[in-house]
Amino acid sequence: MTTSTTAGTGLLDAVRAGTRVIELGHPLYTGMAGSPNHPGFRMTLERRHGDAVRPDGGSASNEVIVTGGHTGTHIDALAHVSHDGMLHGGVDAAEAQRGGKHAVHGAETIPPMVTRGVFLDIAAVHGVDVLEPGYGVTADDLARAAERAGAEPGPGDVAVVRTGWGRLFGDAPAYVGKETGVPGMTVEGAQWLVERQVAATGSDTTAYEQIPAGAGHRVLPVHRVLLVEHGIHIVEHLALEDAAQAGLGEFLAVFAPLRIVGGTGAPVRPLAVVPA
Repeated sequence: MTTSTTAGTGLLDAVRAGTRVIELGHPLYTGMAGSPNHPGFRMTLERRHGDAVRPDGGSASNEVIVTGGHTGTHIDALAHVSHDGMLHGGVDAAEAQRGGKHAVHGAETIPPMVTRGVFLDIAAVHGVDVLEPGYGVTADDLARAAERAGAEPGPGDVAVVRTGWGRLFGDAPAYVGKETGVPGMTVEGAQWLVERQVAATGSDTTAYEQIPAGAGHRVLPVHRVLLVEHGIHIVEHLALEDAAQAGLGEFLAVFAPLRIVGGTGAPVRPLAVVPA
């Protein structure tokens, strides 16, 4: 029996033994909360049942979807952010974007992630349901959350950071938090993740990083650190309340973004797979 066959059999045995899948993303719907920097999501029926009926009585319905790549639960491609005119790896951003799509670091280059995930519940560390508006997640917060989870993220892992702010997703103005600020990652916290060489990290807010009251998305230094300097993908608008209720710690992360050629981001349906 080959090594690959043995590994495949082991995975199938684990599945047959029973697993539970926890959704880590929001469903997509017209009017949902989103960043003011990005186009919103719109869906409408283009054809309704009965608009056209086949000779045998059959009918079909379909839709038109209009959305930005950073709307709903999504992952940032490395083409998303530049600094001093450069993308990750010293790529000239102006040259890369000629022709209406990114020739380098587009969303189609984001790898599918079937890897170890670690759930870092910062709100639980502080003994609250939701972190204070504008709170900055520190390296110490992450270390304490990792201790609570019984697992620390490492090379190639996905680090999922819960602030509790996702509870506000149904109230778009509150969730965007323009006046109040939004809790999120600090540069110090991002460096903690960089040191552990994670492949991606995400959170339950619109911008992932700390947004002070009234500041909006004027500057986003954590995006520079993760995307530009270290090539670490960011996942935003995660839905983490079910995972928190389940006491998620270490898990199998399955993140498969749409392969949008030349795009700066892509919708993703992130899943946490754990033993039943």
